[in-house]
Amino acid sequence: MRLWKRASGVLKDQNSLWQTNLSRRTALRNPEIEKAVIRATTHHDLSFDTRHADRVCDWLRLSPSNLKPILWSLSNRVEKTRSWVVALKCLYLTHALTTTRIPSVRKIGRLPFDLSSFNDAHARPARCWPFNSFVRAYYSFLDHKSTVIFQSAAGSALLDERTGFSIARELNLLQKLQSLVDLLMQIKPQARAAHVPLILHVMDGIIIEIYDLYSRICRGIAVVLVNIYSGGNAEAAMSLAVVKKATRQGEDLTRYFEFCQEIGVVNAAEFPVIDRIPDEGIRELEDIVVSFGEKKVSDAAEDEKAMVVCDKGEMKTIITDDWERFEEDYLVAQNPFSGPLSRPKMHQEPPDLISF
Repeated sequence: MRLWKRASGVLKDQNSLWQTNLSRRTALRNPEIEKAVIRATTHHDLSFDTRHADRVCDWLRLSPSNLKPILWSLSNRVEKTRSWVVALKCLYLTHALTTTRIPSVRKIGRLPFDLSSFNDAHARPARCWPFNSFVRAYYSFLDHKSTVIFQSAAGSALLDERTGFSIARELNLLQKLQSLVDLLMQIKPQARAAHVPLILHVMDGIIIEIYDLYSRICRGIAVVLVNIYSGGNAEAAMSLAVVKKATRQGEDLTRYFEFCQEIGVVNAAEFPVIDRIPDEGIRELEDIVVSFGEKKVSDAAEDEKAMVVCDKGEMKTIITDDWERFEEDYLVAQNPFSGPLSRPKMHQEPPDLISF
């Protein structure tokens, strides 16, 4: 039965390649790119064809205009398949594209295909549910990551127009990265899927992605703490929430890596142990948040200290010793009625009547 499935998969791949040879090149279709995508996502369930996957990435490096044909080929491949092997290889190829530092990748946004409810049609549900669950979790992470990359690129464009560091923007990015780490830890092979070479190969890339994101989170937290006094009470409270979540994630990642080591993921054993954020640093940040709150309360109390309002019915009397002073208040006060009632007599010369 297994031999028959492999032979059937080879025939399907050859048929797809034959149909590609008959297609014409358009703005969305490139036969050479389609063939590279098909060869990188074959039905072979023992290993990945990394050579053709690298070739697809080379097409993207060659010209940003090749992004649309690549996405069209991947989307077309995903929509036609009901095999978890092909779906997983398409996701792995997408992951390789998003990992590159090619600027055009930032414009993808949401993925052009949907595998959130994927089900393999070539086996009984009791046998293929671990693979279906793995594909769905992998897709959820990649779709969210592509969205975060797109939003970060848009934020960077605005940052170029508004020069300067924004602690609120940095904290917002850290929260998004932490959500990506949560999605990565949900990619967890279960039952039969934990012993498949194809799954273990994907898990090696997942471990690398986790360490990359978590190291970026730690660097971002360090930058935020250095500039914490430039923000306000809201930014300080937000920073405390990010630091506490990073501490919890560090503990969860330790257990996640232990699980990966048990199932034989190579990269989980090679990377160093994740350092835990010390409790003293968290308490110091809590004191900063409290100090921001006390300062805000004291400032409000000083503003209201000099003013007393007496309310009697509909009339209100305001008694204060800190009124705002205008320019006229600094002039010497003069009473217009303080002068003498009679006008002073002015000395006048008598008129010359003779010459008149």
